[in-house]
Amino acid sequence: MLNRIIKYFLENRLVTILLLIGFIAWGVVTAPFGWKVDALPSDPVPVDAIPDIGENQQIVFTQWQGRSPQDIEDQISYPLTTYLLGIPGVKSIRSSSIFGFSSIYIIFNENIEFYWSRSRILEKLSSIPSGLLPDGVQPTLGPDATALGQVYWYTLEGRDKNGNPTGGWDLHEIRTVQDFYVKYGLNATEGVSEVASIGGFVKEYQIDVNPDALKAYNIPLHKVMRAVKQSNKDVGAKTIELNQAEYLVRGLGYIKSVEDLEKAVVAVEENVPIRIRDIGVVSLGPATRRGLLDKDGAEVVGGVVVARYGANPLEVINNVKDKIREIAPGLPKKTLSDGTESQLTIVPFYDRSQLIYETLGTLEEALSLEILISILVVIVMVYNLRASLLISSILPIAVLMVFIAMRYFGVDANIVALSGIAIAIGTMVDLGIILSENIIKHLDEAPRGQKLITTIYNGSVEVATAILTAVSTTIVSFIPVFTMQAAEGKLFGPLAFTKTFALVAALIVSLLILPTLAYWFFGAKVKNEKISRMINIGLILIGIAGWIYGQVWAGIMLLLFGTLVLYKSWYNKKEHSQSWYTRLIDKAELILVITGVVWLLGKYWLPLGADRSLFINVLFVALLVGLILGAFTLLEYYYKHILKWCLVNKGKFLLIPTLLIILGANVWLGFNSVFGFVSKSFEAIGIEVQSTKVWSTFAHLFPGIGEEFMPSLDEGSFLLMPTSMPHSGIEYNRKVVGQLDMLVTKIPEVELTVGKLGRVESALDPAPISMYENIINYKPEYMVNHSGHRIRFTVDAEGRYALKDGRFLSNEEALQKGISQAQLIEDDNGKYFRNWRPEIQSPDDIWEEIVQVTKIPGVTSAPKLQPIETRLVMLQTGMRAPMGIKVYGPDLKTIQDFGLQLEGILKQVPSVKKEAVFADRIVGKPYLHLNINREQIARYGLNIEDVQQTIETAIGGMNVTTTVEGRERFPVRVRYPRELRDDPESLKNILVPVPTGAQIQLGQLVDFEYVRGPQAIKSEETFLVGYVLFDKRDGHSEVEVVHDAQETIRQHINAGELNVPSGISYKFSGSYENQVRAAKRLSLIVPVVLGVIFLILYFQFKSVSTSFMIFSGILLAFSGGFIMLWLYGQTWFLDFSVFGTNVRGLFQMQTVNLSVAVWVGFIALFGIATDNGVLIATYLDQSFSRHQTTDLEEVRKAVVEAGMRRIRPALMTAGTTMIALLPVLTSTGRGADIMVPMAIPLFGGMTLSLISVFLVPVLYCIREERKLKKQ
Repeated sequence: MLNRIIKYFLENRLVTILLLIGFIAWGVVTAPFGWKVDALPSDPVPVDAIPDIGENQQIVFTQWQGRSPQDIEDQISYPLTTYLLGIPGVKSIRSSSIFGFSSIYIIFNENIEFYWSRSRILEKLSSIPSGLLPDGVQPTLGPDATALGQVYWYTLEGRDKNGNPTGGWDLHEIRTVQDFYVKYGLNATEGVSEVASIGGFVKEYQIDVNPDALKAYNIPLHKVMRAVKQSNKDVGAKTIELNQAEYLVRGLGYIKSVEDLEKAVVAVEENVPIRIRDIGVVSLGPATRRGLLDKDGAEVVGGVVVARYGANPLEVINNVKDKIREIAPGLPKKTLSDGTESQLTIVPFYDRSQLIYETLGTLEEALSLEILISILVVIVMVYNLRASLLISSILPIAVLMVFIAMRYFGVDANIVALSGIAIAIGTMVDLGIILSENIIKHLDEAPRGQKLITTIYNGSVEVATAILTAVSTTIVSFIPVFTMQAAEGKLFGPLAFTKTFALVAALIVSLLILPTLAYWFFGAKVKNEKISRMINIGLILIGIAGWIYGQVWAGIMLLLFGTLVLYKSWYNKKEHSQSWYTRLIDKAELILVITGVVWLLGKYWLPLGADRSLFINVLFVALLVGLILGAFTLLEYYYKHILKWCLVNKGKFLLIPTLLIILGANVWLGFNSVFGFVSKSFEAIGIEVQSTKVWSTFAHLFPGIGEEFMPSLDEGSFLLMPTSMPHSGIEYNRKVVGQLDMLVTKIPEVELTVGKLGRVESALDPAPISMYENIINYKPEYMVNHSGHRIRFTVDAEGRYALKDGRFLSNEEALQKGISQAQLIEDDNGKYFRNWRPEIQSPDDIWEEIVQVTKIPGVTSAPKLQPIETRLVMLQTGMRAPMGIKVYGPDLKTIQDFGLQLEGILKQVPSVKKEAVFADRIVGKPYLHLNINREQIARYGLNIEDVQQTIETAIGGMNVTTTVEGRERFPVRVRYPRELRDDPESLKNILVPVPTGAQIQLGQLVDFEYVRGPQAIKSEETFLVGYVLFDKRDGHSEVEVVHDAQETIRQHINAGELNVPSGISYKFSGSYENQVRAAKRLSLIVPVVLGVIFLILYFQFKSVSTSFMIFSGILLAFSGGFIMLWLYGQTWFLDFSVFGTNVRGLFQMQTVNLSVAVWVGFIALFGIATDNGVLIATYLDQSFSRHQTTDLEEVRKAVVEAGMRRIRPALMTAGTTMIALLPVLTSTGRGADIMVPMAIPLFGGMTLSLISVFLVPVLYCIREERKLKKQ
């Protein structure tokens, strides 16, 4: 069947070429990189920075203004939580009760559809039984989004025509524009779920009643409220007809101004109206606020745009920007006193599209470099220009086909998904190498007169089954990734799809398209010498034009290529002996192409860094690739001799892979775990070996690899989240957040700092006023463009940068003077500009400076967090740190006390960062309780509600009505003046009306009591909970830190130093839970998949022993991956410099923990680790089927013959896979944090799997020799 398909496409070449053109055009249309082709429409794959791995969550949000967290918890959160527990598909419910509102987080199972869960919640909310909640309280369903959807934050600022900030705007003015113009304008954008406001002051009409006037006129407070409410009303009176025309009749009575309110009548005494102005003062003022925004130390107004669940974040952001351009001209403007015209402008301070573009840029660059380096390897090892171009063509075609599959299978493009293509590049090009190399062999060995199409067909079908088997094992190896659940499934599921798409695409191109291309490549010859000369002259002219118009190096390459081919044509007309010069001329085109590819790699890869010269980078690339390929060439050259030695000395040779497998096991599990049985055996006979120096040395050298869920993605910004003490007020917190912003902004590498305290007016943000969120945008190491690619600038002979004003400055001088990108001159042949000081080498160094400058008394430290990372952690665990302990208990005081004990213990754990440990101070908010004396109120004929209404209105203030002023709406609030309610003595004088008409002081009816209470109350599954947050020290893994903490707490409990109170329970929580869950699942699935791979090998070879021989390659590769991880953590490994650059720094070598990303690298390795074995075993079978062996010498001769026949393609496939990973291993752009851990085990495993080119023949030889002996 497969052979017939290959034959059909080879014979019907027009169908093949049309299919190829269709794939290329369709792939360009769906590519996520924003390629613009005018002739084609654009339908790109949806794009985000990383997958949304948050929980399937809905929020029920309930406001109850002015109520304490305890009231909210008792009367709203707890009863509503218990009521909602019965919704089908609910996994867990968390709640948070904070001053004025309740947030209930309902987490559904992953298989529950998002909008189906919303409809079930709405059904429940619509049928809430009477009496479950207080009167007038109405719970609402939060936006159809998660906190991860906060993709665009902005401020509204006055700017002049040059974009410079201006003053002249009051905060309440800007907030009004935000609330009633900008907010609704942006909310109408496609894909936007919500736009929420933050900062400034909400305008309100404030009526401060005079209690003495109320007493004099004998007017109770509730009467004032009723009068205000009745003074704000429009009515409709249907219609009347005048002169046969219909007029609509309206009674206009809405409040439009302060004067309207002042004239409202409260009562009439002796036909004299008593108005509001007679009993109080009416003014415009700010409403109570529970959040604000600060930018570089100045208070500002802003908003956040939330993308709808399932929407394409990049598309939403672009839609928002389009809408901003649309509404911007209509924003208010004013002329300031100095004549400056200031217009309100929307200024973004967090725009996720930049991270998305930079991440895509990193991947685009990595893919481009991988393709280039694969081309280089193929050219060098095949040494045939046509074959090299043929093999290389598979990569761009297959990658475009992957984009098509992603678009129509619903797989979004992000750093993880596209990494699937990056780690598959080597395998993809391997398929072309195997096929092309076999076709070339058939072309060389074809009998004279055989048709070209027959030769290519024979060469293709001979290895088609082997190629299909290799791809099948690779695809099957990724089944564990497809079976991952929860966060890890959402994170790496897309990668499994893209890698599978890539392999299937490469298989289709290799078997269906490549044979046809081979027919044209190897059959096409320019027989007419005149046409050939014209083509080469054309190349020379194009090269000259490119040189003139700025494409210097490309022009030189074309010029040299054309000239060289013309010279070669002239030279070959003459008779020459086979001298070295003749041989050089014959290969000159290849050498020139190799030189050009190396130069391109050096220019765009820049492995030694952008601050080193292009020549040095090109030279390093040539040396690095040359060194690896040279080693491969030597291995190929001496392969026959080495294999013969191995066949003679089988025992000695087999000792090598055995020891390597044992070494890999020690690295993975640790020396104590692997050889624990030895120590137990010695202990059984009374010998203690673990205390010996040798044992201790090995145990220290091989402790086992630490575990964590995922390495952090560098987002290009930090989220500083300290907290102040619970008792702090909003004014204190405003000063602190402004101080934090100013201190951080002074750091030269920081571009912008915007701090938020409290909450945005959204159900997605349940923060109290003591919680800060400071978004810190830091500059990239080098100046970059929109896509995150570094930009070159003009420099003089001394390396100083040229400015547009004619000055020349060094990099250091330009940094000191604050030179911006707009002042430099872009030049493709220039030099990159470094934004960081020499001592700053990584984002971690910037974070350490932030930590140092933000040490303020009364403010806690904060773990290192980033915006997306933080949203994900909070969505998954409810905590604002990657690790923590959840303490459950019967009451808040007991939970807090136990949490504080745990805080002290955690600070003693060596692997825990001491300054990041923080237990919730739950019961730390000062409360003033007004305890109503029931005996006293009964004496005056009052009930509880009468007194409570006065307390609520006079002290807290009550919004009585809302004005309607065009599109704007403002509340009207009634309250006592500030000076009469700001201290307990004043509160005692508040007047409470009694039924007799008299008014009595509040102090006679209530007792005042100061207590400590909760700032916020959290619960999970209706049980009260508190958090103890902590973070790991550098060099330690998450799982290791949690195990250390668990053990330390257990020791304190056993020693009696920590008593767990009755009703208290605790558990560790955080992202490490994802790692534990993923590890458990992988421990079940991976063995099953390895078994399936074995079965595929068995079905291919119909031999258990042959399948085991090939399977040995997986053990070697597995060990190689772990050994490479171990070497990365050893400070002595590759600790030397090349051209002044440390090699460890170049490859970013540091301790790498065993994360899910690393396991994905291993899983990818399993699929390709058997490829060399499959190739060798296929030809061993063929060799032995051709030769009837009768003695040991013939057996070994047949083994060597098969090995020699397949060593070249085996080395080429391994070489391309390994060398193609080099740009990934040295990558430093956005997203490299996730790609590098996946690439390390692949590189190490493929290095060690090369032994299989000896191991499989040796094992095969052993079997055949035993068969011979039995005969």
